[in-house]
Amino acid sequence: MREMKIRLGTTEIGLSRYLGLWLVVVFVFAVQGCVHDAFNAHLWSPPTYLRWSIVQWFAWAALAPLVFRIAARHPIQGPDRLRTLGLHLGASAGVTLLALVIGALVSTWFEPSGFSEQFRHFVSKHAATGMLTYWALFAIQQALHFRAEKTRREVEASRLAAELAQSRLRVLRTQLQPHFLFNTLHAISTLLSEDALSAEDMLLRLSELLRAFLEDYDGQEVSLRQELVLLDLYLGIQRTRFKDRLSTRIYIAPDTLDCAVPSLILQPIVENAIRHGIGERVGADCIEIESRREGDSLCLEVRNRNSTLEDGGGASGHGIGLSNTRLRLAELYGDAAQVRLDITWPEGVACRIRLPFRELDEADDAPELAPA
Repeated sequence: MREMKIRLGTTEIGLSRYLGLWLVVVFVFAVQGCVHDAFNAHLWSPPTYLRWSIVQWFAWAALAPLVFRIAARHPIQGPDRLRTLGLHLGASAGVTLLALVIGALVSTWFEPSGFSEQFRHFVSKHAATGMLTYWALFAIQQALHFRAEKTRREVEASRLAAELAQSRLRVLRTQLQPHFLFNTLHAISTLLSEDALSAEDMLLRLSELLRAFLEDYDGQEVSLRQELVLLDLYLGIQRTRFKDRLSTRIYIAPDTLDCAVPSLILQPIVENAIRHGIGERVGADCIEIESRREGDSLCLEVRNRNSTLEDGGGASGHGIGLSNTRLRLAELYGDAAQVRLDITWPEGVACRIRLPFRELDEADDAPELAPA
């Protein structure tokens, strides 16, 4: 059976808990009355003090929702605070008078005297306490309201921060696709007059790659297995473009295949490695991609053998690829991820990415890697 709720302004509390709180007040004031009369050598039986306290404070228990409603509807703030303060002064006197009347009426059922005598007794003994009770309930309502408002603002701020982070990530991710598309179409256009069959093959791979972009990779993270599918399509385009000048080697630790990585994390790094290596220098080049687990981190490396940092391969020379990767890693993982460039021996540059190792809960059904 569902417990009945008491509504106090914008706050709801279970009836048993509500009555329990008031019973604590009843007990405290019953003990206080008993101790007071004990010092004056005029002591009544303990149940009598408990009955008096119940009559007094359960009248306020019945009126507390009304006080909370008035306090919620007329907060003391803004330019009309003085007028609202006057309203609450009148309300405190009115609600206190109502509590005294209720207490006197109930007391006539237990006491031999009539209503008028009981009312005079309640006014003389409980009027000031009643006024203080009204303002105490008002203060409690305001404190609960400010706490609820603070919580609401914190939740709203967190939601807006999350939406802002997602918007930034979407912007960073969408920057990559037209950038890659432009570079690939430019490469295809240069092949049309030289090798129509190779240009056709590049167009087919490009169409598969774009289909994968649109259908399978709407989220910010994918498994490394899926990321390698996209990368293989891209490398097929570049191998067609550079022919025997470009070779690739991929070293993937099996326990990293289901690890979560930002989508399109490898393609722009590989593109930079090709552009700053074989794209600008004569001779052949080898692009190596490696993944391994080191403790709680996933390490990804993209290496080429035909470029140097001094020839424009530094951070500033990598343009949208490296800067975009740094920004995306910072948005997704904060300080838990990092990316850096190192020189390899005897020649070449390695881009090393470290991010938290986390396997996806459910591996996506990615297609198998296309043959080289």
